[in-house]
Amino acid sequence: MSRYRVLRVLTAATLALTLAACGGTTKDDTSGEQGGGQATGVADPDAELKEGVTMAYLPKQLNNPYSDIEVSGGEEALGELKGEYKLVGPNDASASSQVSYINTLIQQQHDVIGIAANDPNAVCPSLNQARDSGIKVVAFDSDAAKECRDVFINQASTQGIGEKLVEMTSKLAGGSGEIAILSATPNATNQNAWIEVMKTELAKPENKGLKLVKIAYGNDEDQKSFQEAQGLLQSYPNLKVIVSPTTVGIAAAARYVSSSNYKGQVAITGLGTPNQMREYIKNGTVTEFALWNPADIGYLAAYAGVALVSGQITGKEGETFTAGKLGDYEIGADGEIVLGPPTVFDSGNIDDFDF
Repeated sequence: MSRYRVLRVLTAATLALTLAACGGTTKDDTSGEQGGGQATGVADPDAELKEGVTMAYLPKQLNNPYSDIEVSGGEEALGELKGEYKLVGPNDASASSQVSYINTLIQQQHDVIGIAANDPNAVCPSLNQARDSGIKVVAFDSDAAKECRDVFINQASTQGIGEKLVEMTSKLAGGSGEIAILSATPNATNQNAWIEVMKTELAKPENKGLKLVKIAYGNDEDQKSFQEAQGLLQSYPNLKVIVSPTTVGIAAAARYVSSSNYKGQVAITGLGTPNQMREYIKNGTVTEFALWNPADIGYLAAYAGVALVSGQITGKEGETFTAGKLGDYEIGADGEIVLGPPTVFDSGNIDDFDF
């Protein structure tokens, strides 16, 4: 393990406990990497970070509590980097809702587009148009197709998240019984990747007692997620656990169960923020859940974007850069940059966090 990977893991873990281009290329010099291909050219890790870099954030949807926290980290980082921060996006998380915003950002010629993709392929043609015009593309939280972006900021390893979700679910179910997944949208890259890992884990002999009866989709909308949680419990009266790998879904499911006869009978777990889940931990609806610090994802995305524009990195595996307070990072296979391991929150530590 390189010293950069060690530093990355240790730094991310520490923060969790105290709280997913060609060198010199610019929009006027597009002789390096072009859209639709892998990173080319040679990075200069000693290149000076440029000031005045303009970066637009395009989350899955606006007014989503989780996304709001993510992009706040990007705004903080761009302030440190003396860059310019912009936030745009749709009010719904449909597959094609982000395309028109990408097209507008191309016309405005921002230096970097940071995107949490609602659909990995629907945004691909527009993202490659952006890259062909010299704009760097940093996917964060939910990946775009790898041929359509320069790097991807992953919250934690896909394998690690899926394993943790099954581990918590098995613990809460006592190792056996019916379970259900309440996801975001059917096309969400990160959700589907985690669910595939969960399916693999559930197929292992040690988890043979667990039966996945349904994958429901709340589209990352509070009311729909609430209704889907209600529907799951009505359709499967023997359900033991609802696991929701989306912050909107877990909060909605917890809210429904907390005011129903299912409280104390059906466990809720998944990925959530401490502030939104605190009351459900306190009233006994939820025993434990997991997450990372979402603001750090946006923060890391900004440093990666500026490093791309400055020529410190091109997106190739093995390249390294420093991300401010988060420390040193190394780019993995397919341009993936992993923030760090998830943290489990419960009644013993939830008051130590404020996000």
